[in-house]
Amino acid sequence: MYRFYNPNPKGNLVGDCSIRAISIALNQSWEKTYSDICALGFDLYDMPSSNSVWGTYLQDNGFVRQIVPNSCPECYSIREFCHDHKTGLYILCTGSHVVTAIDGDYYDTWDSGDEVPVYCWHKP
Repeated sequence: MYRFYNPNPKGNLVGDCSIRAISIALNQSWEKTYSDICALGFDLYDMPSSNSVWGTYLQDNGFVRQIVPNSCPECYSIREFCHDHKTGLYILCTGSHVVTAIDGDYYDTWDSGDEVPVYCWHKP
């Protein structure tokens, strides 16, 4: 089920989906998440929005990356993923968006349930 979530201090709704998703997944503020990922981006000489930067941050925090099964690659939505994963913590990645799912609910600034996840990060 969709749950509205926007920790952005200015209430911005675009451009920071990876920061929002990671902040709820790690139960930390938007500011801490943003500054940590920016610092890591500086260390890696890459932009903080780069998948490799925030992916490294997730890996450093105990997450494991998994490919979402593609038995029906265009029809398996975030909503369906959450229905199939009623327990656990996942960060779902589409081609252009990032959203966190916790115990079957997905948290975002908009109802992204129809988007198709390509891979996810899972906290074992």
